[in-house]
Amino acid sequence: MPGMIDTHIHASQYSYAGTALNLPLLQWLNTYTFPVESCFKDLEFANKVYTQVVKRTLRNGTTTACYFATIHTDASLLLGQIANDFGQRALVGKVCMDRNDDVNHYRETSQESQDETQRFIKELLNKKYPLVKPVITPRFAPSCTEALLAELGTIAKNNKLHIQSHISENLEEMELVKKLFPNSESYTDIYHKCSLLTDKTIMAHGCYLSDKELVLFRETGAALSHCPNSNFSLCSGVLNVRNVLNHKVKLGLGTDVAGGYSSSVLDAVRRTLDASKVLTIQDPQQKPLTFEEVFRLATLGGSQALSLEERTGNFEVGKDFDALRVNVAAPGGPIDLIHDEKPQILLEKFLNLGDDRNIVEVFVAGKKVVPFSEP
Repeated sequence: MPGMIDTHIHASQYSYAGTALNLPLLQWLNTYTFPVESCFKDLEFANKVYTQVVKRTLRNGTTTACYFATIHTDASLLLGQIANDFGQRALVGKVCMDRNDDVNHYRETSQESQDETQRFIKELLNKKYPLVKPVITPRFAPSCTEALLAELGTIAKNNKLHIQSHISENLEEMELVKKLFPNSESYTDIYHKCSLLTDKTIMAHGCYLSDKELVLFRETGAALSHCPNSNFSLCSGVLNVRNVLNHKVKLGLGTDVAGGYSSSVLDAVRRTLDASKVLTIQDPQQKPLTFEEVFRLATLGGSQALSLEERTGNFEVGKDFDALRVNVAAPGGPIDLIHDEKPQILLEKFLNLGDDRNIVEVFVAGKKVVPFSEP
């Protein structure tokens, strides 16, 4: 089957994945995330965490990952190197944030953020990694001044780069955005005014986007990353995926580690189906998503959301061979087959019940990367 695509994952948060899910978003960031991310100035610590997350996601069948790192340029470059060494296709972002009143030691000046972003881009591109590229990464509007956002938009345009950030994840965050950006019509308008909504933009969450904002997404070609595990785990909200798709907005799936406790896109598939059914329970007129639709979001939908559909996402002739060899009946695995089943049933069972024990081999750009041969 085609390799799975994680359109939103914080590599730097992997060390505490599966814990610290007792607070809403803004308090969670201040209590857990920023203190941990500040440790990535230590390259030995960064190397340990980043090696583990790249290996784990590859074992889980993630052939392409869109990573947030931290504000530390050298550690972010290290993440790019590790992804390259293990053969994963990746977009890697050095986080930019010049505003953080609650955890003052974890922030940059606007000039530092711009200069270090330029250095990150130059040094990563100079490595000429075939599958690893930089992505402009303002953390989210509340952690950036409008001046920095505008400069990052210019840097992205001048270098023709991808852009990633967060949008409309939780209600308290949205109220904060209104206070910080009183002259903006909406959360989406902030990014749009700063040239950060392009056909190479991926925004995580979007739980509370208005129809007008979704129209702007479609018109600019910007995409959304649906992160249902995190949306549930931090009690943030429930994205109406059907409404997003009806607006013809590009959409992929994200694990959003560590707000999402699982680094497997299979978990994102299951939580996406759960979220859809929750909306149907609330409104029986809502048509729930099918597993076939969600499988598409985990593969081709993700590649389209990351503007990588010419390279990956399915097995069309001319694309790179990003693939998983799956044994649904792997010995000692989680799936019991009672009857001979048709391929569609086998796929449904794997999506709902499978895990890394079923993923026998992983290929990226035609190269077998799992099982590992240590770099």
